[in-house]
Amino acid sequence: MSSEESLRTVIIAGAANLGIAVAKTVAGLISGSASMLSEAAHSFADTITEVLLYVALRRGAQPADERHQFGYGKAAYFWAFIASVCTFVAGAGFSITHGVQTLIDGEELSDTGISFAVLAISFAIEAISFRQATRQVRGAAARWRIKPLRYLRITSDTTVVAVTLEDGAALIGLVLAALGLGASVLTGSAVWDGLASIAIGLLLFAVAGVLARANIAHLIGLAAPAGLQDQIQAELAGVPGIEGVPTLLTMLLGPGSLLVAAKVDFVDTISGAEVEAAADEAERRLRERFPGIRYVFLDPTG
Repeated sequence: MSSEESLRTVIIAGAANLGIAVAKTVAGLISGSASMLSEAAHSFADTITEVLLYVALRRGAQPADERHQFGYGKAAYFWAFIASVCTFVAGAGFSITHGVQTLIDGEELSDTGISFAVLAISFAIEAISFRQATRQVRGAAARWRIKPLRYLRITSDTTVVAVTLEDGAALIGLVLAALGLGASVLTGSAVWDGLASIAIGLLLFAVAGVLARANIAHLIGLAAPAGLQDQIQAELAGVPGIEGVPTLLTMLLGPGSLLVAAKVDFVDTISGAEVEAAADEAERRLRERFPGIRYVFLDPTG
């Protein structure tokens, strides 16, 4: 998946969220709806998240230098992790707190029509952003010949995972806000709007948790998926002059960047020059079949 495509996805999502956040804030202040204000906090949190994800993509794409010889790929995971924390604090924290406060103190609703209009328009805009994200996911999944959901689980590009999950959560949150506000208008009870606000907060909490866990795993050092490791091992074992690969180690260095290190059992009867030629051929084959492989280290073993 190209970094340009990920950048485009993040920029579209960020622009959509900023416009929606302003509209929701105005509608929430006019109507006095807790769920609408929670949705505004949700969109502002998503906007900040997109800014941080943009930083993640830019920082992670920096080329390797003398002090960072494997590149800056893990910087993408650091900034994506900070983005998930922002979603938790600014989005989930405000929504749950405001919802509980509404249940305790109640609220007075007025001019709710503007809130429903903003929710409808927001849904349409978020659907466009979500469509861009899912198009990117489907395209990448098709290239790997796997299902989109599996791609989201195993991809090293956590920025597109973040945008996809956040846009999906935004659509669900809009539905929750509409249901809560509608129920409060029909029943005259603020309980439903407060419960909707809390539900939106819990939804954001879940999304933030998933994203934080994924980025922490990459920061610690995550191996390639088991299926990919099997393919790499089979590719190495198929090189003339190599009898087996007793040990294979991999680590994702950043989005679309993989390090491969292996202990390789070469045929005992071949010469040193032939061992060198086999190692070069193994690296060539790996890079040709798996473009994401950036570094290959082979250790001859007896």
